[in-house]
Amino acid sequence: MRFNPLRDKQVKFSNIKQKLTKKDFFGEAPAPFIGRYNYPNINVGILSPVDIKENTWEYDAPRHWSSQDYQIPNIIDFRSELINSRFTSNVKDVNLAPKMLQITQEVGMASKPVEVEINLEKKPFFRVDTNKFVAPTGPKGHIERARITSNSKISSKVEYVVNDYGLKANDAAINLYEKGFDEQVVQKLLSVGTLGIKTQRKLVPTRWSITAADDTIGKHIITEIKKNSEADYQAYMGGYLGNYYLIMFFPEPWSYELFETYANGIPEKNPDYTTDFEVYEGRKSYAKDTVGGYYTVRLAILEKLKQMKRQATAIALRFITNEYTLPLGVWVTREAARRAMSSKPISFSDKTLMIKYADLIIKRKFNYNIHHLLNNSYLYRKQKYQKKLSAF
Repeated sequence: MRFNPLRDKQVKFSNIKQKLTKKDFFGEAPAPFIGRYNYPNINVGILSPVDIKENTWEYDAPRHWSSQDYQIPNIIDFRSELINSRFTSNVKDVNLAPKMLQITQEVGMASKPVEVEINLEKKPFFRVDTNKFVAPTGPKGHIERARITSNSKISSKVEYVVNDYGLKANDAAINLYEKGFDEQVVQKLLSVGTLGIKTQRKLVPTRWSITAADDTIGKHIITEIKKNSEADYQAYMGGYLGNYYLIMFFPEPWSYELFETYANGIPEKNPDYTTDFEVYEGRKSYAKDTVGGYYTVRLAILEKLKQMKRQATAIALRFITNEYTLPLGVWVTREAARRAMSSKPISFSDKTLMIKYADLIIKRKFNYNIHHLLNNSYLYRKQKYQKKLSAF
C-alpha cells in the first residue's frame, strides 16, 4: 500500500480535533494567508497554533525545514496545527486600513511571530488542505474579534520601505533583498499590501505573491550576472522530498529552461513532461506550463551563479518520484533546487562528456532516458546547431 501521510496521521489529527472545542485562541501567529477565490473579495487569514507552542516560527519556515531535512510527516504536523482565522476583505481595503487588516499586516511585517488573541464566530472546522502552490493549511474559522497582545518586532529596514509611499513595489523588494532579506520576507510583505506606491497598494493572494517575489528577485540577479564571464560545463544533482534536479551549465550567455517529468522507474516510449524557457532577453509572458516552479528553480540557479560570479545557459531537469506522496507547495521545488545547487558540481571539458554523464546517472537513478527531454529542448537544439563566433 502506498504511504499516505494524511491517512497515517489520523491519530494526531484526532488529538487536534479534540482541541477545537472552543472559539477563543491565544498564541503566536507566524504568518498571514491571503486566499484567491472570489477575487477581489477574498479571505484574509491569520495563521496561529491551536494552543501555545514554543518555536512557533518553525511552523512557517521552508528553508529551515529543508536544512533540517524534515520529511512530509513533519511538515504536515506543523501545518495541521495552524488555525487559519479568516475574514473577508476587498483587495483594495488596504487603503482604508480597517483594524483586522492592520493586525494581518503587522503579522506579515514582523520578523518574529506576533502574539495574538483571536475570537472566532464559531468553533473552527478541521481540514488539511494541500496543493502544489502553497504550504498546507489546517483548521479554519471566521474571525469575530482579534487583537495583538504584545509589541511586535519589526525590522527598521522593513519599516523604511513600508513607510515609503513613493517607492515602487519592485524597488522595495530589491531594496530588502540587497539588505539580506530573503524571498519569504518579500512575499509576505507583498501579500498583505504593504509595498508599493500608496494608491497602488492592494492585497495579493499568497499563491501569487510567492511567484512575484521569486520573479522579482530573480530578474534583479539576472541583470547582475549578465556582466560576468561564462561558467564551465558543469552538472549538479540533488533533491528534497522526492523531487530531484539535474541542472547543467553550458558556457553560453544567460538563458534558462526547465523540464518537469515523473520518474516512476518504468520506461515509457513518450513520457509526459512540461517545459518553459527564456532566452537572454527574458520572457514576456508567465510560464504557464511549469508555473510557479519555473521561478523558484530559476532563483536557486541564479543564486549559485551570483555566488560564482558567472553566467551560463542553464537546463534544469526535474524528476518527481513516488516519494513525493503529497503536494506541499511550490517552496519544495525552490528548496530541492537549492539542494542540487549546493551539491559538489562535476565539471567537464566539453558538452558531449557532460550529456553522456547526465544520461548515465539518470538512467541509473530513475531508469529514464533524458534524450526524451533534450530532444525537445529549445536551448539544447539551439546550441547544437548554432555556432559561436569563435568557431569562425
